Amino acid sequence: MNARLADKLATLMFWVGAGIVLFILFFLLIYIFLHGLNTINWHFLTSPPQTIRVGGGIGPQFFNSFYLLILTMLITAPVGLLAGIYLAEYARQGRTIEAIRLSIETLTSLPSIVVGLFGLLVFVNMTGWGYSLMSGALALSVINLPLMVRISEEAIRSVPSESREASFSLGATRWQTVWRVVLPSALPGLITGGIIAAGRVFGEAAALLYTAGMSSPNLNFSNWNITDPTSPLNPFRPAETLAVHIWKINSEGLIPDIRRVADGAAAVLVLVVLTFNISARWLGRYIYRRLTAT
Repeated sequence: MNARLADKLATLMFWVGAGIVLFILFFLLIYIFLHGLNTINWHFLTSPPQTIRVGGGIGPQFFNSFYLLILTMLITAPVGLLAGIYLAEYARQGRTIEAIRLSIETLTSLPSIVVGLFGLLVFVNMTGWGYSLMSGALALSVINLPLMVRISEEAIRSVPSESREASFSLGATRWQTVWRVVLPSALPGLITGGIIAAGRVFGEAAALLYTAGMSSPNLNFSNWNITDPTSPLNPFRPAETLAVHIWKINSEGLIPDIRRVADGAAAVLVLVVLTFNISARWLGRYIYRRLTAT
């Protein structure tokens, strides 16, 4: 076999592999959308599930998913960014840094169900919070923190060293250089990675079964007292997210229109995750063009 033929065969194999992946992806998307898009409307997105009659929706679960996302990112983003700055700008090679990187790799490979059990023992039982949004947010932070640290470190390392040297030559300190030069230059990558990490939070279910719970109190959306158990803003109340709701109604079958609600909820979940990923790429490119004037 000559080199040209081998190159063509290898190229064909790559195209076939990519085509198979795209076919599976589009097949799943088309299947989910064909079954669920006709269910989605304003009533479906805002009304609670009905246990007696047909016509329920996913309103509380939809709100819980976004509220949990906000709580998780408020924990994950600052800690991940600070850790990424340390690893990229301040850390020196040694046993301590090797231990940190080993810990990050270990956390990355942990199954979410294991993190859920850890959250059940620590965030649910030891703290006394019980099943709550805060317990779920902390468990999801454990899952997302390695990704956020990697994203932050890589985005900061991608900043050219000439930018740092120019800042130092003007008399800036290391922290001033990081704050005023490095972070603005790394902003497109940081925002893109943060939105992608947020998409992972929105679709997570296994860890939340043991931390946030599989039920929600009857929420009063006119009650903004954060300490009230029926307030939607109370972070220490149990909360069933959209992904958990899909699993629950399919496993228990307690509502009469289970198929309609499950298909609609799955379509909403996929649409939101797709929106996160598409907006991350668009926003990253937009900020990059604005900063580089290209």
